[in-house]
Amino acid sequence: MSRHLASWLLVCALIAPGGGARAADGRGARFTVEDLVLLKRISDPHLSPDGRQVAFVQRETDMDANKGRTSLWLLDLTPGTAQPRRLTDVKANDSSPRWSPDGRTLYFMSTRSGSSQVWRLALAGGDAQRVTDYPLEVGAFKVSARGDLLALSMEVFPDCPTLACTRERLDARSKDKATGRTYERLFIRHWDSWSNGTRSHLFSAPQSAGGAASATPVDVSKGFDADIPGKPFGGDEDFAFSPDGRSLVFSARIAGHTEPWSTNFDLFQTPVDGSAAPVNLTAGNPAWDAQPVFLANGDLAWLAQERPGFESDRFHIVLKDARTGAVRSLTGGWDRTVQRLGATPDGKALLASVDELGQAPLYRIDPKSGAPVRLVAGGAVAEFSAARGRVVFARADLGGPDDLYVIGLRGGPVRRLTDVNHELLAGRRTSDFEQFSFKGWNDETVYGYLVKPYGFEPGRRYPIAFVVHGGPQVSFGNLWTYRWNAQAFAGGGYAVVMIDFHGSPGYGQAFTDSISRDWGGKPLIDLQKGLAAALEKYPWLDGERVCALGASYGGFMMNWIEGHWPDRFRCIVNHDGVFEQRMMYYATEELWFPEWELGGPQYENPQGYEAANPVTLVSKWRTPMLVIHGEQDFRIPYPQGIGTFTALQRRGIESKLLIFPDENHWVLKPANSVLWYHTVLEWLDTHLKDSPHQPSTP
Repeated sequence: MSRHLASWLLVCALIAPGGGARAADGRGARFTVEDLVLLKRISDPHLSPDGRQVAFVQRETDMDANKGRTSLWLLDLTPGTAQPRRLTDVKANDSSPRWSPDGRTLYFMSTRSGSSQVWRLALAGGDAQRVTDYPLEVGAFKVSARGDLLALSMEVFPDCPTLACTRERLDARSKDKATGRTYERLFIRHWDSWSNGTRSHLFSAPQSAGGAASATPVDVSKGFDADIPGKPFGGDEDFAFSPDGRSLVFSARIAGHTEPWSTNFDLFQTPVDGSAAPVNLTAGNPAWDAQPVFLANGDLAWLAQERPGFESDRFHIVLKDARTGAVRSLTGGWDRTVQRLGATPDGKALLASVDELGQAPLYRIDPKSGAPVRLVAGGAVAEFSAARGRVVFARADLGGPDDLYVIGLRGGPVRRLTDVNHELLAGRRTSDFEQFSFKGWNDETVYGYLVKPYGFEPGRRYPIAFVVHGGPQVSFGNLWTYRWNAQAFAGGGYAVVMIDFHGSPGYGQAFTDSISRDWGGKPLIDLQKGLAAALEKYPWLDGERVCALGASYGGFMMNWIEGHWPDRFRCIVNHDGVFEQRMMYYATEELWFPEWELGGPQYENPQGYEAANPVTLVSKWRTPMLVIHGEQDFRIPYPQGIGTFTALQRRGIESKLLIFPDENHWVLKPANSVLWYHTVLEWLDTHLKDSPHQPSTP
C-alpha cells in the first residue's frame, strides 16, 4: 500500500502547471490511476437570472486530508472574456450556489463555521456573510422567487418542538456511556448509516433586511414520518417554491413500517407559513412521484412512475394545469425515462436529460404538446441550468470528465466554456472509443462500447478487461466514471469491452424490464454474444487473454460466471457482489428491490431466489478471483464478499480479498481509490501479462 501512495505523491510532484509529463516518443503519457484521482470535478452549474454568468462547484483532491474539497467558481459567458475565477477559497467545503432573484448575490452551502449552513456572497465585493446559524446542519436549500424566503432541510426528531430540543437530545446521546441502540421497525440502517431516529424535515425561513434567516424556521412537514429530501441521495430537486412564493411542493414517502419495501413517493403542497397541513397532490398514484418543477404560469410538472415497488420503472412527465387543476401525462407515449427535469425561467419549455442508446442527451420539451427536441446528442449530460434563451450544461464522455458547455434553447452550435483539467490532460493521451452493436438474446439488438488500449498499434494483439455494469438497470454508456474508469484500464494496456445487456436503460422500457426475474438468463447470453461479437469485429483483441470485472449486480454476475461460464476467463474481479440470495434478502435495506427483481419476499417465493443464487454452483467454480468489499456497505453487506472469498479458498482456487473498513458500496476516499485500482490492475497483469494461463485444479 505504501508503494502505491508513494507513486501517487511522486506523480503529483511531477505535474507542472501548463504541461504535465510527456512520453519519450512525444505521443503523450498514458492516463493513470493517479491522474484520475487528481482530476478536478465540475458540478452544479447555475446561470444568473440575466443569463450572463454561470456559477458552479469545482472539487479538487486534498491529498493530505485524503478527501475532496469543493469551492465556488464564476464564469462570464461573454465570448472572449476571462477564464473562470474562484469565488471562495477556504479550507472548508463550499457548494450549492444559488442566485438571488436580482442576480447580485450568491447563496451557497458552507462548512466554514464548523457545521453546514447557508451563506451569501455579494458579487460587488466583500466577505461572505452567514445566513443561517442553526444548532443543526442544513442539508439542502432553495431561494424563493422574491428572495425573501429560504426553503431548507434539517434532520430533527419529529417529536421535538424546537431545533434546540433535537440538538440537546443528540448531545446527551453522545455523552452516554452505553452505546446500544434499540429498534422497533425498519429501516435500522440505510446505504451506509445507522438510523438514529431523526428525519430530514423541510423548513421555510424568512430573511431579514440584513440577509439573516429567521432564528425560528417553520417546519412545513411537521408531523411527517418521512425524509425530505429522500435519503440517501435526495437533494433540492425534491422540493420547489410556487412562482408567487406562497407555497412549497415537496416529494415524500409516507410509508410507516412499510418504508423499506415501498416506492410510493407522493407530492405534497403546503403554505410556506405552515398555516395549513400539507395536501397530497398525487394520492391516486401508488408509485413514485418526484422532482416537482413549476412553470412561470403556475403549472406544475413532475416525474411519475406507474408501477409501485419498481424503482427502475419509466419516469414520464406529468403536468397539472394551474387554472383548471387538470392532470395529464405529457410524455406518456415517449419510450424514454427522464432522469432529471428542469424548466426555463420564462415557463415556455421544460428540459430533461434521459438515457438513450448508450448516451445521456438533453432535450427541450414543449409543455403543451409534450414534443421532445434533442438539444445535445452524444456523451452524458449530468446537470443543466437555463436562463434568457440559453442552457449551460455539464457534459462528459468516455474520453474525458465533465466540463461546461452552452447552447441556445432552440438549438444551434455548442460552445465549450471550461477546460478545467487542461494542465493535466494536455500531457496525457486518452484512448479512442467507439460503440458497436450485435444480435443478443432472441436476436434483439444489443449495444456495447470498446475502448482501445493506450499506445494501440495495428498488428498487435491486446488483452481485454471485460467490464460488466451493476444496477442492473444502469448503463455503461458514453460517460465518465471515477469508480470503473475505462481510460484507467486502457492506460494500463487493456482494451476495454462493455456490454449494455438486457436490463440496461435507454433502449426502451421493455428492454429494461426484461432482466427482472431473469438475472442469470438474458444478461449472460448478451455478455457471451457481446464478447464474441467484439472479438470478431476487432481481430486485434486477444480472446485468450480476458479478465471479467464487475460490481454490485456486476459482482453477482462474476459469481454467476464462476458457475456458468468458468472456462472463458483467466481471472475475475468481484466488487461488492451478491453471493447468497437468501441471506442477502434479509440483510439488505431496500427490500423493494429484491422483491421486484426476484418475485416477492424470499419466504413467499424461495424458488425465485434460488434460480439466481450463485452459492448453488460453488462446486463448479475454478477461475481465479479478486474479491473486494466495503464494510460500510449496507446495500450488499460485506459478509457476501467474505462468503465468496471463503468459497474460493475452501475450493483451493487462487484468490485474494481486499476489504475496506471505511467504504460503503463505493470506494470514495482518494487513497483507497488508488489502492483499489492498483490492486485490480496488478491482478489483471498477473493473469493476462506476466504469466501464461494456468487453470486452477480444485
